Amino acid sequence: MTPPLQVSLTMKDTNAVPGTNFVVHPDGIIEFSTLAREKTRLFLALSNTWVSAIRVEIVPQADTKDPSGAATRFKASSLTLAGSIKGEGDETKDKLHFYYADADHKSERYANGHTVPGVKDRWQISPYHEKQTAVWLLDKPIQIRSSTTLTLDLGGFAVASARVSVSPFATMEPLEAGTDAPLAKALRGKASARSEQAVLERSFLVSTMWDPEGVREMRKLQSDIRECRGGKSFTQVSVACAPLVMRVLRRGNWQDETGEVVQPEVPHFLPQIPDPDQRRLNRLDLARWLVSPQNPLTSRAVMNRLWKQFFGIGISAVVDDLGAQGEWPVHPELLDWLASEFRQPVTPTGSLASRSADVPWDQKHMVKLIVMSATYRQDSNQRPELKDVDPNNRLLACQSPRRLEAEFVRDNALAIAGLLNEDIGGPSVFPYQPAGYYAYLQFPDRDYYVNKDERQYRRGLYTHWQRAFLHPMLANFDAPSREECTANRIVSDTPQQALTLLNDPSFVEAARAFATSLLKATPTSDLKTLDAAFHRALARSPRPRESSSLIGFLDTQRKQYGEVPDDAVKLMRVGNQPAPKSQQVELAAWTQVCRVILNLHETITRY
Repeated sequence: MTPPLQVSLTMKDTNAVPGTNFVVHPDGIIEFSTLAREKTRLFLALSNTWVSAIRVEIVPQADTKDPSGAATRFKASSLTLAGSIKGEGDETKDKLHFYYADADHKSERYANGHTVPGVKDRWQISPYHEKQTAVWLLDKPIQIRSSTTLTLDLGGFAVASARVSVSPFATMEPLEAGTDAPLAKALRGKASARSEQAVLERSFLVSTMWDPEGVREMRKLQSDIRECRGGKSFTQVSVACAPLVMRVLRRGNWQDETGEVVQPEVPHFLPQIPDPDQRRLNRLDLARWLVSPQNPLTSRAVMNRLWKQFFGIGISAVVDDLGAQGEWPVHPELLDWLASEFRQPVTPTGSLASRSADVPWDQKHMVKLIVMSATYRQDSNQRPELKDVDPNNRLLACQSPRRLEAEFVRDNALAIAGLLNEDIGGPSVFPYQPAGYYAYLQFPDRDYYVNKDERQYRRGLYTHWQRAFLHPMLANFDAPSREECTANRIVSDTPQQALTLLNDPSFVEAARAFATSLLKATPTSDLKTLDAAFHRALARSPRPRESSSLIGFLDTQRKQYGEVPDDAVKLMRVGNQPAPKSQQVELAAWTQVCRVILNLHETITRY
């Protein structure tokens, strides 16, 4: 429906004559002048109705002097809709809140390489279509009983003509609001069919929000569908074509076409690929050569890297150059045995025994074999008599303690707090990041939108990676920038790491969730609560000096937050986890203790 309206425009041209800058047609279309505008407001008089959706249409006029219609006149325009409602005699205006909006034609907006779904924040109008429509859905439908004025602020909406209307009907798809054909059919009929009855019930639910919990669940499901683009994703498709002619480039000059033509081959000092037909070798030949019995290098290199993951250093320390130019393996027989077992398993390992001899190149078999070995299960206490003989533990007389890698530091804190989301696969996620961190990135400018649902707690493996601007937490813990291959990461100790563990919102929120779970266990004393915290984070009990120090710190925090309870309220608001309504002072004090525990060197070290 199109209610009666009034229009107010603020013109940039101070010589403009009021009343001559727009025309309101009988069908509700507002035709604007060509003068530039700073602000456009529409005042709609409403009475005895529901408002669940607001529709804005760009409707070019047939008699416009512009031969291309309104298209060229709004090609650079965009709209951010804001609204408020004021009843007759009211002194204050209630601001409208929208939960989603979309348009049938729009210029796509991007954030971090992905299109931004919807147009709630801004509608960038497409210059390639004459008629365009956008619909905004109210977060909570409004029931209007008496004379009320709805004010819509269109800003500097530079279009030739537009029409605004409201509808009492909302749908999960904005563009169907007020024009949903199945709903119209169900309203005209008796809604006897089960499908028509379902349409009426669903429309009544989202239009009146009589069941807020049901609406929230529907909106969450619809948001998930939008985020995954309906299950569709772009993919690269390769097409077979004739191979390029490859030449020896004299002095590296890629424009020199006089060099000798060469064919695909493997290095001459390695076993050659049999080619009795003298044909051109392809990638299938390369794949077969990599795993052939005559080529032991592949299995050796893979096992050396796998050994590094479990022991901190490979059997040969130079994992990216295993060979004559790298380090000679400290245990060459062990490396050969692992490589042979990897290519053709013969050693049973529990449940894998029944199939191990039939499954070559089985990574799971090798992982289980290593972690069940006596060498891996040693403790990390270095033997005194070997301290000078083997300072780097290359003889494997004990386990080698080492700091967790950057991605796992945050994962460990979330796991301790009970927040870690272990879902596998899916798109990148966006954990908390300092505001303005991407300010220096341009062409195009990038905005960072923090995930505000369970994706916030996904593993660091899925964190969005913006080339050289990797996440600050990852950078502080020595994650490589991915601009070049990094087989061995540098491990440093810097003050930024301690500050990250102490102040990063992810770790503060993890500490708060950690403290919440400890207090929910109804402990009988502070010492028992502290013991439970140590067992969860460090798998041991606190030492007497640690207990004494932390209990004293806890008492200090209780006193401080008891004197300034507003500080406890602020601490409880960090992160997406809902703030508790009671025991905020006690929880804030224990949160500070948990921050200390998560900041311990032992917490982020693998022993």
